[in-house]
Amino acid sequence: MPSNTARKIAEPPPVLSLASGQMRKDQDISVRELRSMLDLAHDMKEHPERYAAALRGRYLALLFEKPSLRTRLTFELSIQQLGGGAVTTVGPIGEREPVKDVARNLARWVNCIVARTFAQQTVDDLAEWSGVPVVNALSDLYHPCQIFADAAALERHFGRLAGLKLAFVGDGNNVAHSLMLTLTRLGVSFAIANPAGYDPNPAIVAEARKLATAHGTKVTLTHDPEEAVRGSDAVYTDVWASMGQEHEAFERNLHFEPYRVNEALMHKAKKNAVFMHCLPAKRGQETTDGVMESKHSIVFDQAEYRLHAQKALLLMLLEGSNS
Repeated sequence: MPSNTARKIAEPPPVLSLASGQMRKDQDISVRELRSMLDLAHDMKEHPERYAAALRGRYLALLFEKPSLRTRLTFELSIQQLGGGAVTTVGPIGEREPVKDVARNLARWVNCIVARTFAQQTVDDLAEWSGVPVVNALSDLYHPCQIFADAAALERHFGRLAGLKLAFVGDGNNVAHSLMLTLTRLGVSFAIANPAGYDPNPAIVAEARKLATAHGTKVTLTHDPEEAVRGSDAVYTDVWASMGQEHEAFERNLHFEPYRVNEALMHKAKKNAVFMHCLPAKRGQETTDGVMESKHSIVFDQAEYRLHAQKALLLMLLEGSNS
């Protein structure tokens, strides 16, 4: 398919239900369901009117322990554009009362819980006790909704996913984990370059490598940014100190200085390679303003697809069919 052309869908794609009934981590969605969600996201971008009342009368509870722009607003807009509504709380989850009590209260009022937390255990506990779908909107281990948007933005740009290579330069964090767990199953090989001591979780790497082998892709770990980026179709980075790591910022800046994605590093990738960032970005740290504003940057396409991918996910969780 030509570049910058979305996957063509003549008719509305089927809305599958997620067999897991949850989205706690990337592995909760199968490859078939991933493919269905991406098709649905592209169709929602092109034909939003088809879905304007798809979740009428359905409501989300958004629980946010961390600040948010894209995640909060796109989830609120997602359910509103599908005909439903959302209520949002900001602050620690499980501080005033146990998480299991929070979950069972919310399950009496809403159809789905979206949680942006520090600990993955909080997401897991909400899912265990709520009885309604729980969506991981970011935890210390995973950021699946971001990567669903990334996959859709990549596919829209290149017209395909199979055969691409994505290089991640920076911390072995939740974004890196979700990238390797999801993109490798969609045909994208993954390489990460990070400073020693900032490696991704070994258990997640082992699982990603098994998935990659099963789907004909590769997972590569290195401490050399040029090695990771060489021959890549996409170069991805993230902030050096995530929320909750601010006290480490000075030390991290020293270690990550050689891992800045600048124009010279981008030249090591393929000529038509794109630059990606989950945002917010600290320009001048993990990347330069020139790279962010270059013609190769698709960071705002990624941000836009947060809306479409999350609408697709919510529809699959709340209205999907097993047919």
